[in-house]
Amino acid sequence: MTPDASSRAAATPAPQETPEVSLELQVRLKTEDGQLLLLLPPETNIGESATAAASTWTELWQQLKVRLNAGERFWQANAEVQLMASDRLLDIRQLQEIAEALSEVELQLKRVHTSRRQTAVAAATVGYCVEQQPPVSSLNQAQAQKPQSLAEPLYLQMTVRSGVEIRHPGTVIVFGDVNPGGSVIAGGDILVWGRLRGIVHAGAGGNTKSLIMTLQMEPMVIRIAKYVARGPETSPTQFFPEVAYVTPQGIRIGRASDFDKTQLI
Repeated sequence: MTPDASSRAAATPAPQETPEVSLELQVRLKTEDGQLLLLLPPETNIGESATAAASTWTELWQQLKVRLNAGERFWQANAEVQLMASDRLLDIRQLQEIAEALSEVELQLKRVHTSRRQTAVAAATVGYCVEQQPPVSSLNQAQAQKPQSLAEPLYLQMTVRSGVEIRHPGTVIVFGDVNPGGSVIAGGDILVWGRLRGIVHAGAGGNTKSLIMTLQMEPMVIRIAKYVARGPETSPTQFFPEVAYVTPQGIRIGRASDFDKTQLI
């Protein structure tokens, strides 16, 4: 080999491998158990690799638009979508923009799954069904087996309208009404500072010491742990703040002013 050829060979850069990007770090749209899911990548911490999830709303939005408009549409018109937001922090404006983007391709945003309280509040305020999951933990297996306390309370200043379902692993406090057809499912207590006329399930994980308290008790159905009771067929002439709790005989409803926690089973 001549010196010139040797120099040219040494100067030739080695081919670089294209880094693989995990599908878990991209916006995805898929069907699972008959449900159409829109999955967002998790939040990115400073210092993560360049292949990490989109760290800004602009990048996330661009991914979403490309995913919805690229390729063949495999969904039926007006199909309902469940947004799997993971630990993404989304505000009302961003949720509305996602809903508008889905509407442009004949999809309807129906339910939001999130581990962020702020996102849950924003989604409920807009009027979507909400399911808040506990945040994913990176603790080791031994720590994960320890009993965990309930999540922090979820405060909602809104009316839970017909067709809206709120799920939260802790206590839910609604500053407003729960209308017929609306439902609240909580791992802890449920407090409604308004009229309760929908469906509520406290202690959904099996906690029989959970309570349901409201200023006006007219529920369609109330559940505490495994116990179930239907609301009265006729409305009372007077209303008082009341509390529903479990006794050895089942669910009992009484005036909040007369309630004593020693009555709990």
